[in-house]
Amino acid sequence: MKFDLHTHHERCGHADGTIEDYIRAALKAEMTVIGISDHSPYFAREEDRPFPQITMAKSEFASYVEEVLRLKEKYAGRIEVLLGVESDFFPNEIEAYREAYARYPFDYIIGSVHQTRGISIFNRNRWKKLGEAEKVEDKKEYYRLIRDSANDGLFQILGHIDAMKGYYPAFSDIRGAESEIDDVFRAVKENDIAIEINTSGKTKDCGGWYPSDELLERALRFGVDVTFGSDAHVPGRVGDEWEQVRARLREIGFSRWVFYRQKRKVPVPI
Repeated sequence: MKFDLHTHHERCGHADGTIEDYIRAALKAEMTVIGISDHSPYFAREEDRPFPQITMAKSEFASYVEEVLRLKEKYAGRIEVLLGVESDFFPNEIEAYREAYARYPFDYIIGSVHQTRGISIFNRNRWKKLGEAEKVEDKKEYYRLIRDSANDGLFQILGHIDAMKGYYPAFSDIRGAESEIDDVFRAVKENDIAIEINTSGKTKDCGGWYPSDELLERALRFGVDVTFGSDAHVPGRVGDEWEQVRARLREIGFSRWVFYRQKRKVPVPI
């Protein structure tokens, strides 16, 4: 059984193709299950779409859900289409997101930390003037936020948990945040959720998956479940490196991974 739970489309403003394009790509890639999980609107902002190249507009969200549900019916019997969303995690604004999501029958919600201290985790410039101690503290803060997202209760999946290395590969070499990282895995296990293996890191400077093998080995020690997401922003990347990820997980020692249907884990042997 092949699945991919992390895909985007044209509504977010920085991906190509329609939702149906991604479903067709999943069929071509012989996926059994395809999850649609575009970037959530900024629900806590007054503007309908404050950042047009980052997320969809609030006014588009209902039509997004309706389209996924329509396509779920259209492709029933050929491929299982799941309704998901990739949600930002802003602790002080989370109730606006919780209220928005409660209206719809999501199969899963991916919680992703995209900003710390008001700066994008993908901003290369954030590191330029930081000393070593400040870099350690930034890494700790990132993982504290991810831990808090795991404990919030809103998310079934934590997205790309070391994506801060995307445009700063040296992030992986910053030592001193190991306790905070372990706290993430404890929270994931205690809340019975999952982390994703996200293959979009290959499109960034770091050139590899999220998370690193080192983190996957730590996650296994805590008994953490994992899932798969290509984080495709073009249809051709649906299911990208699925077989390679499965083989690597076997090598590390995982015996299963999971996807979600109606917010319940569906385990799949590796």
